[in-house]
Order: sequence, then structure tokens, then C-alpha cells
Amino acid sequence: MSQIPDSKTCLALLQQAGCSDLVITHCKAVREVAVRIAVRAKANLELVNAGALLHDIGRSRTQGILHGVEGARIAQELHLPESIVHIIERHLGAGIPKNEAVALGLPARDFLPLTLEEKIVAHADNLINSDRQQPIENEVAKALKKGHKAHAARLLQLHHELSSICGIDLNMI
Repeated sequence: MSQIPDSKTCLALLQQAGCSDLVITHCKAVREVAVRIAVRAKANLELVNAGALLHDIGRSRTQGILHGVEGARIAQELHLPESIVHIIERHLGAGIPKNEAVALGLPARDFLPLTLEEKIVAHADNLINSDRQQPIENEVAKALKKGHKAHAARLLQLHHELSSICGIDLNMI
């Protein structure tokens, strides 16, 4: 499958991979926020829709930080477009630079969202706790509580960048 899958196909892929109902519900909630951001940002809606629905497909194999890497591997096995593979691999937090990735047990490379669509899905995920929308300050507080100041700063930077593009504080989207 080298084209971007529609919503029905994405949901079937999540089920076939073995994702729980909780993960699928979370992915649907992330998709709702991501699509609202994408409309305002004039991003590729088809890509954001599919990327948001599939961002946590790796949770079918692990609940840990490696779920992005595992999800990207699943997406490659399914022959999904590279644009979706990158969304899945780079959606954690506001991205993880190489030095932090190594310290977290990830492969030694950057996991920073680069495209507008990658940034939108990563940020929409930050604005959803389980299946409920939350202000970005909640994620920032969690990062700071764990002593992750650089991560907290990246969360805020991404929030401000996308809010500026959209012309609205994304806590209100």
C-alpha cells in the first residue's frame, strides 16, 4: 500500500496489529484534534488524518518509549508511505533529539518532527490525555516534574509555533 489509507483502513490496520480498544479510542481523539489543527494550518488533511489514527500502532507491541520505533517498523512492513512512517516515528512529545534518544534507549538518531504534518500529529497527541483534550501546560508540568526541562521547552515551542500558524492558541482548538 503506497497510498495514504482512509480512516476505515487505518482503523482496520490498528485492529489487525492488535491495538487495544483504549489505544484505538485515543488515536481517534488525537485525530479529531489533529484534523482541526490541520484545517487551520492548511496542512495535508489526508496525511494528518491517517498519521494521527496510526501514530500509536506500535503500542500493539510495546507501551514504552519504543512504541514509535516499533510503529514505524509496522508501517514499513505494511508498505505505508514514508510520510506516515515518519509521523509515527517522530510523534513522541515534541520530538527527541539524538543525544536524548540515546539516553532513553532509542536508536542513535533524531526523532524530531520536521514537516508541518509531523508537528501537527505530535502536538495533537500532547493535547490529548487518554481520550480527553487537555491544555499543553499539563504535559509541560509532567515533563518538569520528571526533570525534563529541555522536553518541556520543546513542548511549549511547538505549541507556540503551531498556534502562530493557526492564528489561535491551540489550547482553544
